[in-house]
Amino acid sequence: MKKFKFTQSIQFKLILIMILLLMLSIQMIGGYFAGRLQDDLESNFSSSVNERLKVLRYNLKEALMEERPEDEDGNELRQEVQDIVNIYGRSDSYSKLQVIDRQYRIIGADTERDRGKIITEASKFIRNAILYEEDTETIQRDSRTGERRLIRVVPISNNDERLGVIRLEASMEEVYDQLNRISNIFINSTLITILASAVIGILVARSITKPITEMRRQAMIMAQGDFSQKVNVYGNDEIGQLATTFNDMSDKIRQANHTTEEERRKLSSVLSNMSDGVIATNDRSEVTLMNEPASYLIGKSFEEVKGQLIVDVLQLEERTVDLLEFQDGGSITIDFSDEEQFFLIKANFSLVQDENEQFSGLITVISDVTEQEKVEKERREFVSNVSHELRTPLTTMRSYLEALTEGAWEDKDIAPQFLDVTQKETERMIRLVNDLLQLSKMDHKEQSMQKERVNAIPFFHNILDRYEINKENSIMIERYIPKDSIFVWMDKDKIIQVIDNIISNAIKYSPNNGAITFRILKEKQRIKITVTDQGPGIAREKLEKVFDRFYRADKARSRELGGTGLGLAIAKEIITAHHGQIWADSEEGKGTTILFTLPLVNRKRGGNR
Repeated sequence: MKKFKFTQSIQFKLILIMILLLMLSIQMIGGYFAGRLQDDLESNFSSSVNERLKVLRYNLKEALMEERPEDEDGNELRQEVQDIVNIYGRSDSYSKLQVIDRQYRIIGADTERDRGKIITEASKFIRNAILYEEDTETIQRDSRTGERRLIRVVPISNNDERLGVIRLEASMEEVYDQLNRISNIFINSTLITILASAVIGILVARSITKPITEMRRQAMIMAQGDFSQKVNVYGNDEIGQLATTFNDMSDKIRQANHTTEEERRKLSSVLSNMSDGVIATNDRSEVTLMNEPASYLIGKSFEEVKGQLIVDVLQLEERTVDLLEFQDGGSITIDFSDEEQFFLIKANFSLVQDENEQFSGLITVISDVTEQEKVEKERREFVSNVSHELRTPLTTMRSYLEALTEGAWEDKDIAPQFLDVTQKETERMIRLVNDLLQLSKMDHKEQSMQKERVNAIPFFHNILDRYEINKENSIMIERYIPKDSIFVWMDKDKIIQVIDNIISNAIKYSPNNGAITFRILKEKQRIKITVTDQGPGIAREKLEKVFDRFYRADKARSRELGGTGLGLAIAKEIITAHHGQIWADSEEGKGTTILFTLPLVNRKRGGNR
């Protein structure tokens, strides 16, 4: 499962939401409180200044309206105004206080340097106050010090008569310092509140997310196939009910998984122990499952064919095949043969449908039918060969018997010849039937081997001596046989039959005054016997067929010499039963060599008694 950061967790989101909501609430309250506080402080400061200005204005008005004797310099008036300013205008909150008459002369001030000055460039507030009796109150910031000041310009008049102006500057920094102190207290309180809320939020979020975290951890464990653990239930609320439902779901999934696993093991066991291959596909005919026998038959592993189309895997792409036609148990035979091996596979197809009877996949069962096809082919060839071998002598016998029946038996010269031919053909059929019976018994394991410990050297000398005495032509038998004793386990009668078949063939195909070479070689744990003639030889492509039943390299000559075509086939069965091997080596025009091996006593002694 993909890991996520803490900032992506529900716990972090809950804490963040609580803090943001708290900050928003505090910000709204703080903004409202700060605004109201600032307004109240400024209003109070302004009210305090206005109260003082009222008293000062009244006294100045009385002083300015009082009749005095003519005084060119107006010193008496300035002195009286200055005294009023000194009495009623003193305040720690004022930074500057000026009393200005109609001629823009400062007749009273809180500082000595301003007294007696004439304002040459009066501000609009002063002019408006003198000309229009406009009362002005504004807050300005000193461009040099940055200090915020309350500017009050108050006109002094009596009905429509303008007497003068009071100009006052009062520093408001103390108000704003007080506002900043209160704001800092508020900010610190807010931070403490947020910190406490974060701690509380963590505890609350953990109480909510802990069961969810446990369920997530349990889900990851369940994904790995472990259903033994349970999620803790911490209450009966929605999360507690979710945890209970999760545990119930875990139990049901465990039971379903157990059932599925049992079915899977059964299916896996069945597929693994089947001798036939099984290939399963999805609804797109792509391979999704294949057992080991199928992998062996097609020569590819499951990893190689997974996801490939079944028609490509079974090499059907060159054939027009609609797999949906095989829903009723159809099958086809596929040729997997190459230049080295003949190999046939039979494929049976079965459709898989879902609950809506829609095509959802295909099950293909494949099996090796190479041997079955070979046996069937050999059976057909065997029946054909037996029919052919029996038809020739029977046809000959029928012809001669018909001739005898029609009167040839009265001819003393012809009748004996016809009867001799009929007798030879009868003997030939008897030999053929006897060979067939022997092969049949060996195929069905009905002939048991009577093996015994035999010294091979005198045994083979005796066989060859018999041929030396009874040979009818001038063919020599050359012997290359060791003098030392060599002991093997064999059925003497069966080995004699093997030698008779091989040497009889060698004599048949050897020319007059030719030679047959008989050789015995001792090898590791076995002996090898070779019989070489000087006959016409056999083509290399036909060597593997000389041990097939009814096969003749020269059919006309073999039939003329009375062969049945079963001698080497019988020899092969006998040697195989002795746990040996037999093969041929030949070159056209240079003769043929038949070779076979027999195990020594030390190798097969315990198993050949």
